[in-house]
Amino acid sequence: MTSSAPARIDLAGGTIDIWPLYLYHERAQTLNAAISIRAHCELSALEEGRIEIVSSDTGKTVTARHWSELRGDHELRLLGRLLHYFRAGGLRVATRSESPVGAGIGGSSAMNIAVCGALAAWLGADMGDDRLLQVAMNVEAQAIDVPTGVQDYRPALYGGIAAVELGVDGVRRTALPVDPRALEAHIVLAYTGASRNSGINNWEVTKRHIDGDRHVFDCFERIRDVAVAMRDALCLGNWIEVGRQIAAEWENRKRLAPGVTTPEIERLITVARDAGAEAAKVCGAGGGGCMILYAEPDRAASVKAAVAEAGGRILEYTVETEGLVVNSG
Repeated sequence: MTSSAPARIDLAGGTIDIWPLYLYHERAQTLNAAISIRAHCELSALEEGRIEIVSSDTGKTVTARHWSELRGDHELRLLGRLLHYFRAGGLRVATRSESPVGAGIGGSSAMNIAVCGALAAWLGADMGDDRLLQVAMNVEAQAIDVPTGVQDYRPALYGGIAAVELGVDGVRRTALPVDPRALEAHIVLAYTGASRNSGINNWEVTKRHIDGDRHVFDCFERIRDVAVAMRDALCLGNWIEVGRQIAAEWENRKRLAPGVTTPEIERLITVARDAGAEAAKVCGAGGGGCMILYAEPDRAASVKAAVAEAGGRILEYTVETEGLVVNSG
């Protein structure tokens, strides 16, 4: 049995999707697009209830005689805890991601959804979308020891370009009428070469917000406003305004915490701007990983070339309209 799920680029409103932050900001939402960089899982049977987890990305392998041994600390905590939750045994789980490690494009959440979907199908569990999303989010929080946001699991499950609307009555995904080819033409995706730890940045910011830090609250108010404005611009196909809002998102995100940007990120952004990019922001919490660069389509090639020459890694992608895929063959 095989499965896969797409990573994503977050366009606006990241971090505010962590409970309970969005409860303090009316009309809170995140905007994202699933991309063709996918996480893959393959399940195969083993004898006598044994379990083997193999991660090709990390080169790590974990074995166990029974699922109950997989809740504790080991080198593949997320995968182990998923197997523990599903009480799955007698199988080999092999995973592979097309995303660089620590890229900030929701690669771990995509893997989470891919593995959840495969295990549910393997065991014949009728979970439904809401339960699968809840399990994925909560198990990942167990694995990384800090709260997780809600946005990353939805592009992995559903694909497409969407707003994840956040409020007291729950979380709702709304597909946006955006031309995928237009987004691809205007948005360059580049890996900085340095991985990041979103849990650390996000948890520090979350604690400061809950502790009543007015500066952090005001930053999130502006990040919310950017998401609202960008949603309108995306739906109208006003790409110049989309670029302006990407720049505004980055300026406000940098004010959240000192570690959001780094000298290397700023250097690559300067290189990109000199080559014709009009705006840039990091994906996810910052501190490394990937960035998106906004440029008019006739400047995108020069931006890619300049960033690659400066040491960045261009990640070619298309908008992925298909989310989780599970094949039983």
